[in-house]
Amino acid sequence: MSSPGSDVTDIEDVLDEPAHESAAGPRPVEERPPARSWRTRADFIAVALIAVVSVTASVLTWAFSDARATTSVTGPSSWEQLPEVTALPPSLAEVWRAKSGATQSPVVVQTAVKETGEEKPSTVVTGDGGTVNGRDPLTGDVRWTYSRDLPLCVVSTAWSRAMALYSKGTNCSELTSLDGITGERRAQRNGDAEPGTALLNEGSHLITTGSKFLEVYRRDDLVRSLEFGGLRAIVNPNKQPRVGCTYGSMAVTSGKFAIIERCPDDSSDRVTVLKPNPDKSDEPKVFASVTTNGKNAQVVAVTEKLVAVAVPSPARLLIFESETGNQVGESPLDVPDADFTDPPNHVTRGFTTRTNAFWFTGSRTVSLSLETLTPQWTAEGTLGAGTTLAGRALIPVKEGLRVYEQATGAVVGTIKLNREGYTGPVQLATAGPVVLEQRGETLVALR
Repeated sequence: MSSPGSDVTDIEDVLDEPAHESAAGPRPVEERPPARSWRTRADFIAVALIAVVSVTASVLTWAFSDARATTSVTGPSSWEQLPEVTALPPSLAEVWRAKSGATQSPVVVQTAVKETGEEKPSTVVTGDGGTVNGRDPLTGDVRWTYSRDLPLCVVSTAWSRAMALYSKGTNCSELTSLDGITGERRAQRNGDAEPGTALLNEGSHLITTGSKFLEVYRRDDLVRSLEFGGLRAIVNPNKQPRVGCTYGSMAVTSGKFAIIERCPDDSSDRVTVLKPNPDKSDEPKVFASVTTNGKNAQVVAVTEKLVAVAVPSPARLLIFESETGNQVGESPLDVPDADFTDPPNHVTRGFTTRTNAFWFTGSRTVSLSLETLTPQWTAEGTLGAGTTLAGRALIPVKEGLRVYEQATGAVVGTIKLNREGYTGPVQLATAGPVVLEQRGETLVALR
């Protein structure tokens, strides 16, 4: 009951009053629908279908993922250092061999010694089919394995890692770096390299070769730092210095690489020296680019200051400044015109020491002064550029390995080898006391 003069009604009074009725009669009471139980047969079918779709999607994603098609077996984190070589062995014999069709030359991973920082060989890497193996140089035993269900284009090495380039279709597009000691996967990158490419280590960058297109990846993260040539998807046109060119041989040094170009507007071959890391990846930085006044030219070697180019008819070596293109020298060469064809994979077949640069022409090996790039001596009847062991040059010949004094070209002797009928080109490398020969698709270790 409310007090006199109050506008407030007691709750009891309200409850006691009858329901308000309109002129049309009492207002109908709205009934709330019953709660949904989600326990009908249709509900269970819907839930089952959702589960099946989810599981199927997960299975398909796994089945077609890179992880599903990859096998990685890693190895120990360290190995004993290889023994030093202070003298040439009196003989060499085969200690192991492995199929390695994806290596164009022996791949030896160099790792730094913690105490001194000096780089020393640690692992020999082979590649065949879709499998990369890291091996003990002394025994050939497999330390680690990385495998994919894709064919390998090429296996190489850079920065204490093995670099494996796989094909996923028409191009060589899947680049993976593997720790040289353990085989653990490091940086990966998708690229657009041509079939038949090589991987060249410039020091801080990795360069792919090709007849119409090449690309460069920077160290550690493999981010692309340069695209050069006929780009497949041109975002910004008119950035390349020349279009419609094809490429011959290539050589690299720290901070530069040189390539032979054959362009429709040039009457002769052109040598171009490029920076591997310009400000913009699609705007090449050209140090120098000059014509050679000849066809079928080959890059022989490039240094910080110079680039040497061989041309036929008559055979001669032209020497240019690598940053200006000015010609500073010319020397005759004892090389037949038949040798002036582009090398396999567009890579100059050579190696350098502290004093010499060695170039394999196809029938002989020419030694150049590393300071001036002028020819010093020529070894005829060779099968490859060679390597060094205990300070001497080892150059493959039909009989085995011929030993030369680097400075003079004097023959020290010949280490006899039986290559069991193989007569093709031989690429050499060393890993401690082990001499490695790439004979076609087979890697042979000698000690």
